[in-house]
Amino acid sequence: MDEERLIAIESKLAHQEVLLEELNAVLTNQQARVGYLEDLCRTLMERLRGLTEGATPGAPVDERPPHY
Repeated sequence: MDEERLIAIESKLAHQEVLLEELNAVLTNQQARVGYLEDLCRTLMERLRGLTEGATPGAPVDERPPHY
């Protein structure tokens, strides 16, 4: 009985080790994606600031083109 119990515990431990490695891979991938999205967001914010800084104050935003 003790040997069967030890085998069951070792089997569960091996299964948990595999799951832990899979979880680590998923978290590593997720962290890389978060880093990419942070960089993308930072780049977009800089581009948006550049667009708003280049605009002349008081200029209409949604002015109709002259051909209307």
